[in-house]
Amino acid sequence: MKGRIVSEPSTSGHADRCRIVVDTCADLTPEIAATLDVDILGFPYIMDGVEHTDDIWTSIAPHDFYEAIRNGSKVSTSAISLGRYLEFFTECAKEGTPTVYLCFTSALSASYEFACQAAEQVRRDYPDFELHVVDNALPCSCGELLALEAVRQRANGLNAAEIAAWANEAKTCVHGYFTLDSLDSLAAGGRIPPAAAQLSSKLDVKASLSFDLAGSLSLTGVNRGRKKALRSLVKSFHENYVPDSSLPVTIVTADAEKDGDWVEAQVRKEDGCADIQIIRGSVGPTVGAHVGPGMVALIFWGRDRAEKISLSDRIARRVRG
Repeated sequence: MKGRIVSEPSTSGHADRCRIVVDTCADLTPEIAATLDVDILGFPYIMDGVEHTDDIWTSIAPHDFYEAIRNGSKVSTSAISLGRYLEFFTECAKEGTPTVYLCFTSALSASYEFACQAAEQVRRDYPDFELHVVDNALPCSCGELLALEAVRQRANGLNAAEIAAWANEAKTCVHGYFTLDSLDSLAAGGRIPPAAAQLSSKLDVKASLSFDLAGSLSLTGVNRGRKKALRSLVKSFHENYVPDSSLPVTIVTADAEKDGDWVEAQVRKEDGCADIQIIRGSVGPTVGAHVGPGMVALIFWGRDRAEKISLSDRIARRVRG
């Protein structure tokens, strides 16, 4: 059935269409995925010693998950295994529909590497099966915007190879800006030194984050206090958004809905944004385990981030193809 976490492809192939697959780090809800005919692969996570599959809030409510972290629960994550990819891609090959997997950024997970290894094996076993694995180079719900537009491009007639090529070009036009209420979860996951998190807490410093072209998180600024941090998200939107009423904006939070409401109200005050579609959501357990309660993210289509790199780096990218 389409759209379910750890979904199984249907039994009849369709050579004239293509299957789009994402993972739970894209934060695409099962309901929306089912409506759009998108499959979702679930990341595993461990909470207080018990292993779970991230099912995007099907089995646990966002508030309960983040409240547990506030109360001391320990959450860790791991990549989707090579075996799981082999299982799923083999099912897709037997079903026969050309498939595009928009995978969570390789800069933050080994999943892309495992997916590529599995894809190579499945292609050997099923040489007539068309399978594309795309590193989306996008953390968090940024992957949702890429997937939603990929679905639209599929409806417009792009085939699997064209959607994969489109995604590799389009992903640099997706912007995401984040602020965290605390750096404790990043420190617990080894992303930053514990001393940095402690100092940030004492000084009431809120980090502003984005990501580079590879999909690695990058620090864009620090703010004294929560309100200034939220304003920095709106400022980044103002500086980088390219108005297009056909493309939605996404605001996701980690149990911080009131702050998300404030950001939405400010975005709607921007020129041409009063009536734009804004998708609201909660960042899932896999990413939420690392950002912790209180994260707010503002995600949108904007200017090509690749154009901001230096001339030398642009030449290097052309050489790499």
